[in-house]
Amino acid sequence: MSDVERHGGRGSGKSLGGIGDGLEARFVDPVEGERETCWRDVARGVALEDCGPVRPFPVRPGRRMAPGWWWSATDGRLVHYASGVMRTQVMLLDRDPSVVALACRPVELTWRGRDGAWVRHAPHLMARLSDGGGLLADCSGREEISRRLASRAAVMEAAALAVGWQYRVLRPPDPVLAANLGWLAGYRHPRYRGAELSGRVIEAFRRPRPLIEGVRELGDPLEVLPVVFHALWTGVLSAPLDKPLHERVVVTVGRAGRGLS
Repeated sequence: MSDVERHGGRGSGKSLGGIGDGLEARFVDPVEGERETCWRDVARGVALEDCGPVRPFPVRPGRRMAPGWWWSATDGRLVHYASGVMRTQVMLLDRDPSVVALACRPVELTWRGRDGAWVRHAPHLMARLSDGGGLLADCSGREEISRRLASRAAVMEAAALAVGWQYRVLRPPDPVLAANLGWLAGYRHPRYRGAELSGRVIEAFRRPRPLIEGVRELGDPLEVLPVVFHALWTGVLSAPLDKPLHERVVVTVGRAGRGLS
């Protein structure tokens, strides 16, 4: 199961027949600038992961909004995010092996609501998946989503299904997991891969053992620990991340990841 499935959540589960034909999509083409056309055509013919945010990320005095940039280990590009909640979900997607590219708010969908008024919604995140499909996602700072988001999520899910994509409302991850991944993310850059040391790290943890034992066997902890943390980020090594990381945490070889390719 991918991190998308593990930490996300589905929308309302409703399918609105034909919704894909009635949606317009606005995006910012990196060459031609802002464009608006049929959602089906955009989903099938536009690399949204290469498009900039369709809406700005303003700093609002008095509100806990912290726009910033995340360097993506997935594709080596900076991803703009609007808040700490969005940053956490970008981090989780950046570690997901099914994700090959990320973008924040690269598309805005428009449709008529039940009262006849136009509704505009720009999902917080878009991810390109390894199978060529896409994921649209909204980030919720709480486990329970608002009624407003729930109603829009129903349309987003139907719109995604209409073009063979996925839609998720991403709820807050477990705080311990988020803290552990936040620490490991500091070592996500390939400069921590370790070159020749990386192979020795894998061999040292071929059988499960406490972190510090394997590290001390390999040499200077100041040199070895960054390589181990990088391997834990990529999934080359694994440890129980639902519990606080410490020197006696049991580490072993995990799934094959990007980090040592």
